[in-house]
Amino acid sequence: MPMEYEILPLLKSFIGENRRNKRTQKGGQSLTSGTKRNYLQLYKLLSSFNLRTNYPLRLKSLTKDKRVIKMERQYYSQFYRQFTDFLYDDLGHFDNYVGHNIKMLKTFLNWVSRSKGLYFGEFYKDFYVWKEDIPIVVLDSSQLRFLITNKPFHDSLPLHLQRAKDLFVFGCATALRVSDLLSLLNENIEIIQSQTYLSVTAKKTRKQSVIKLPDFTKEIIARNKNRGKRLFPITSSAQFGQNVKKIGEMAGWTNPVPKIRTKRGKPITQYKNNISKSPFRFCDLLSTHTMRRTAITTMLELGMEESTVRKISGHSPGSVEFYKYVKYHQERIDQHTDIMFEKLVQNSEI
Repeated sequence: MPMEYEILPLLKSFIGENRRNKRTQKGGQSLTSGTKRNYLQLYKLLSSFNLRTNYPLRLKSLTKDKRVIKMERQYYSQFYRQFTDFLYDDLGHFDNYVGHNIKMLKTFLNWVSRSKGLYFGEFYKDFYVWKEDIPIVVLDSSQLRFLITNKPFHDSLPLHLQRAKDLFVFGCATALRVSDLLSLLNENIEIIQSQTYLSVTAKKTRKQSVIKLPDFTKEIIARNKNRGKRLFPITSSAQFGQNVKKIGEMAGWTNPVPKIRTKRGKPITQYKNNISKSPFRFCDLLSTHTMRRTAITTMLELGMEESTVRKISGHSPGSVEFYKYVKYHQERIDQHTDIMFEKLVQNSEI
């Protein structure tokens, strides 16, 4: 007779192994704290789904009985449909978030199969992982130059926004993830033959990068010198993100920008105000992620080789994430090329 196992207790056991670092990444490195939190969030989502729908979350061992196999295939198909409907329709999430949780669910079920020795079929491997290509928001070179060099604008900001702007510019110059940027210590700064370098081991990838700092970043460090071990004054990522939007607004970057997300592959236009249908402004879409995106895009646009940019940013060769920056860079080249040839044709005498 087929045995049944409840999913939530198994997932709790899986999360416990993650917490105790019994599971590692492919290279043997410990899972990041962010990854551990993501699995805990998956547990909460499945628990909420179970409470709201009363859908049974279980695994059933398979036999050679064709009737049982057919029923199990239907169970997984129905579960996938109902769980994704819950994420999309009840909670209002978009493709990337839904796909991310389905991917983690598949990883967990694969762990159950291998670690617990339970054979419940591989129907879960058919779960489709939705993805969406979200346009990246970056500063162009003139906007970044404005933040670096415009002293009157800097002086017009209140102190907390001056510090946020400095931190933002530092991130745009170094391509650090926000988690690494906010964790910088004085010991991350190294002086080698009178040159100043930033040496960082990324929390997410454990890859080390050494970046030679330009003069304006050294001025930022001196201006924000902090007592204690940290390089910059302590701030939360959420507050930092809100400050970045305010800085963009005060800089006058208020041009409307369409914001489109996808659900089940279908594009959906988002508005800052759903009632008036007012669009988002450029400043509204700025975030802490903009720093890293701006840094990588700027390096590519100024002619730095992709391999060198990857070494600074910590991306692996063939990285899908890095390819987004390369693709965006090419799109901008194409736009400039189109404009140039359009002007050529308009000014030609035929």
